Amino acid sequence: MTAPLHDSGTATIEVPEQLPEVQGKKIEGRSPGRIAWDRLKRDKVALGGAVVVLLLILAAVFAPVLTHFFGHPPDEFHQDMINPDLGTPKGAFGGMSKDFLLGVDPTFGRDVFSRILYGARISLVVAFLAAMVSVGIGVLMGTAAGYFGGWVDAVISRVMDLLLAFPQLLFAIALVSVMPDNLLGLSGTGVRMAVLIMVIGFFGWPYIGRIVRGQALSLREREFIDAAKSLGAGSIHIVLRELLPNLVAPILVYATLIIPTNILTEAALSFLGAGVKPPTPSWGQMLSEAVHIYQADPTYMVVPGLAIFITVLAFNLFGDGLRDALDPKGN
Repeated sequence: MTAPLHDSGTATIEVPEQLPEVQGKKIEGRSPGRIAWDRLKRDKVALGGAVVVLLLILAAVFAPVLTHFFGHPPDEFHQDMINPDLGTPKGAFGGMSKDFLLGVDPTFGRDVFSRILYGARISLVVAFLAAMVSVGIGVLMGTAAGYFGGWVDAVISRVMDLLLAFPQLLFAIALVSVMPDNLLGLSGTGVRMAVLIMVIGFFGWPYIGRIVRGQALSLREREFIDAAKSLGAGSIHIVLRELLPNLVAPILVYATLIIPTNILTEAALSFLGAGVKPPTPSWGQMLSEAVHIYQADPTYMVVPGLAIFITVLAFNLFGDGLRDALDPKGN
């Protein structure tokens, strides 16, 4: 229905009283978040990665419960499962059975299933916390460099170049070797994890810093920034209320993509002996132990290797799907 409006008695303008209908349904506007979610739901590969990531997180959180019902404590020795003559697990595929779902380690007969679960805790905690450190520093520095420009941009950019050229692995190994066993209320594994988080997070922020800097350089020339300045808004207000909300999408995408990189870095450091101390399980540490016996028992190397591969692949698939979903130029 329409309501006629008369102007000077000569023309009639019809104004719609309700939204037009298409095939019996009203046209509804969709927010950017709704559009991104609809795109993500259509990407089955990304959703599959998200499901695997969620299952891994749940498995790490409920590791004690799963170990109680389906395995054995990770530090419990089962020497009866080791062949004394060959020094390898009894049975096929590293001693896999209904009691030891993923077999036992060839050295002490510990349950590999429970060690994989507890190793996932170490990898995920280090990866997530290091990603938070990287994102926090990277967003702060990148936004400042992109918005203020000038000498601020020059100094921050040179710092990023310096950190990108720094040998991260060697620095972490050297730092771990001189760290005391007790530091700021932490001891043993806690100290090692804190060192890993700070080293991986600190040396990872230049990557997101460059991305945020480039986005901020583009956004600061937009009309809404000029409008905010004309209304008397200060730099802090513009950065917090105008720039950062428009940087959420690239920050979120990069955070999901940096987590698998952090998992690989933690595994590499643990493999080199700069990770958590034994007997605390770690995927990289298990790979390091398997180097000496993989010819006799390849299963002990395959299992943690597959755990790292599946975890990193799931995060990458989910991150790629999220990037496509948040792309404003996507379909």
